[in-house]
Amino acid sequence: MLINLQHRSNELELMDDPEVEDKALETALSDISRVNKLLGGNSITIRAVHKLIEDTDSSQQLTILDLGCGDGEMLRSIAKSLRKKKRNVKLIGIDLSEKCLTYARKLSVSYPEISYQKQNILNLEASKFSYDIILCTLTLHHLKCNEIRDVMKKMIELAKVGVVINDLHRSGIAYYLFKIFSFFFIKGHIAKNDGLISIKRGFKKKELLQYAISMNLQHYNIHWKWAFRYRWVIMTKES
Repeated sequence: MLINLQHRSNELELMDDPEVEDKALETALSDISRVNKLLGGNSITIRAVHKLIEDTDSSQQLTILDLGCGDGEMLRSIAKSLRKKKRNVKLIGIDLSEKCLTYARKLSVSYPEISYQKQNILNLEASKFSYDIILCTLTLHHLKCNEIRDVMKKMIELAKVGVVINDLHRSGIAYYLFKIFSFFFIKGHIAKNDGLISIKRGFKKKELLQYAISMNLQHYNIHWKWAFRYRWVIMTKES
C-alpha cells in the first residue's frame, strides 16, 4: 500500500529527543550535511541570500541569523560564499539543542564570523535584536502546525531585509526516492528514520500559501526546487 501524505504527520524525529547520545547525534548531523551537499540543498538558500543582498550597502556588515542551525553546515557554506564576495558578515546560529551547538562550534573553529547561542527565537525582542536576513533551513517542518505562524511572524519582525525558508515538499515520490537514496548514502539509523519522518512532516505548496495569506504577506515568492524542496523568500525591507 502506498503511503498517504495528504496531511502532515505528527511523528517525532529521533534527533529531537534530548536524551539522544552525542555520537549518534553527530553521525545523524553528518549524514544530513552529506545529503545536502550531494543534492544541492544548501545552494538553494545561498542563491536566495545573494539575491537579497544585491541592493545592500557592501561597506556595511551583514548580520544573518540561522534558526535551528544544527551542526552549522549552512552557516559555514554561507561564510565561504560571502568570503568570496569579500562581504563583512556576522553569522549567528541558534538552536534549542546544546548538543548540536557544541558540535557546531567544534566544526566552526576556523570561522570567526560565526557564533552560536542556545536560544528560542520567540524570546528575542525586536527592540533589542534585529538581523538583516534570517534563515530557516529544514527547521519549519519540526514545528507543529499551530506553532508555525508564531515563529514566522517573529522571523519577519526581526529581519530587516528578508527571510529565507528552505524546507521539504511532502511527496510520495520524495518518500520512496529517499528510501533508495538512504540505503546507499546514509550511514546511521537516525538519519534514515528521521529523513522519512521529515518528508511526512513537510509541506504542500498550498499549505505554505495559506500561511502567507493568513499573515497578509505582500512581498514573497515560493518556488519548488530540486530535490523536493520549497524555497520561500519573504522580502521585509521597506521600499
